[in-house]
Amino acid sequence: MPVRKGRLVLNHSTHIPGLLTILNKLIQYPGIQTVTPGVISRVKGHAPHLRLRISVPIRGGFKVLARSGKTVQEVFIVTPLSQDGLSQLIAEVC
Repeated sequence: MPVRKGRLVLNHSTHIPGLLTILNKLIQYPGIQTVTPGVISRVKGHAPHLRLRISVPIRGGFKVLARSGKTVQEVFIVTPLSQDGLSQLIAEVC
């Protein structure tokens, strides 16, 4: 039986540069059901490279913050994986 890949919801016209590439790799892994990029905001700090960090648990998954430069974008990931499991998967994909 083939492994079903996750779904990437494209509901915004803008994304942090490089984020969609990482999210497309992430949905290929088993256990990732839905990935939804959310709102983009400006922050005071500066992150020189794109990085993803798990923020808080949500119903059925986790909210992840993607940061690059002075921009942050929320990403909602629906998955049965634990926080550690998702963290390892994100490190592997990035």
